Amino acid sequence: MARANLTSAAVIRAAADLADRDGFDAVTLSALARGFGVQTASLYSHVRDRSALIEGVHQLALGELADRIALAIGGRSGQEALTAFADAHRDYARQFPGRWTALQRPASPATVRSEGAGRVAALTLAMLRGYPLPESELVHATRLLAATVNGFLALRANDSFAHREPAAGLSWLRALEVLDGAFRSWPTEGKI
Repeated sequence: MARANLTSAAVIRAAADLADRDGFDAVTLSALARGFGVQTASLYSHVRDRSALIEGVHQLALGELADRIALAIGGRSGQEALTAFADAHRDYARQFPGRWTALQRPASPATVRSEGAGRVAALTLAMLRGYPLPESELVHATRLLAATVNGFLALRANDSFAHREPAAGLSWLRALEVLDGAFRSWPTEGKI
């Protein structure tokens, strides 16, 4: 890529592509500079340091994931929306493993305030509002949902489910059925 094409967005996208191709730990400024055919110092006018680069990949991934969630859950509610929501995460993790790894890292304050993070949060709450959950319980339901989806996908990525039948895909469906049941029968506030 020619030096004239270097922008912050191009550098971050190249970092995300590198993470998907070679693994998250392969993302360094020197590796990106080699890919662009420039000196590492040339990248510092576009990204402050590796930390800023990783933050950029995190924010990029949040925006992309939000787009997928929106398409998946549009016009759906209840278990159908829950399954579409979870499948959007699963499919994104499969297609973009490096970007998915970025999503599993602690979010910086700027990333928490980013447009992508706001959209993912809003879409998650919109999907959960299709269940009879009290507003005061939405944070707890969101945490359960995130722990189940992210935990399952992390274990599957590590081949933790590859050693025993039935196939992990069936366990995925069962986990979503259980979540659906939990959200439908969620205890009211103060009755846990």
